[in-house]
Amino acid sequence: MTKQPAIALKNVHLTLGDGAGRVHILKGIDLNINKGTSVGLVGPSGSGKSTLLMVMAGLERADDGSVSVAGSELGPLSEDQLAQFRGRNVGIIFQSFHLVPNMTALENVAVPLELAGDAAAFDKAAAELEAVGLGHRLHHYPAQMSGGEQQRVAVARALVVEPEILIADEPTGNLDDTTGTQIVELMFGAQRERGTTLVLVTHDPALAAKCDRMIRVRSGTIEEDQLAEPAQREATA
Repeated sequence: MTKQPAIALKNVHLTLGDGAGRVHILKGIDLNINKGTSVGLVGPSGSGKSTLLMVMAGLERADDGSVSVAGSELGPLSEDQLAQFRGRNVGIIFQSFHLVPNMTALENVAVPLELAGDAAAFDKAAAELEAVGLGHRLHHYPAQMSGGEQQRVAVARALVVEPEILIADEPTGNLDDTTGTQIVELMFGAQRERGTTLVLVTHDPALAAKCDRMIRVRSGTIEEDQLAEPAQREATA
């Protein structure tokens, strides 16, 4: 029996903008990503890779084609249903952290669980922050933390719902090399330990090489799709 992929896109098209400014961003994307694997999306700026990531996360709607994530077809879902779906199945890590400035680390991580009505939201959030090395920062606000610490909070928030899919858009883009390496280790460690499917956009070839598979996007199409060499992944682990 064939396993259902974690993410399945078929003939996906997406156009953004209005009138003369409309741009055809994604042009007939066909892509299957197996459960529990890691995929790096690479390509020049403006190639459509971040938009492709947002389609997978249900944050952008395809104009045409089908998008199936974690066994659910996203097209027919309302905005409220999409939000509920993301809350249960998708963890998202952004380059700019996207933390709520007037909430503590603990409160930021607890938000998705609170929205889902989880009575143990704060206990689970505290445990996740402990897991990313921030057990001593529970009651600090984002402005009181370094960029690396803020991104650790963002990683904890993405993982606390135990998502099937972990989406990361340039997760190390605002960090120095040492801190970026620590964040990468956190993400890949969680992916291996929890069996999560990881999809990330990066300009860093070394980071993309850590993934099981690298997909090169250019002008809204998939230009290249290759499995990483095991020796290459081990060398960058």
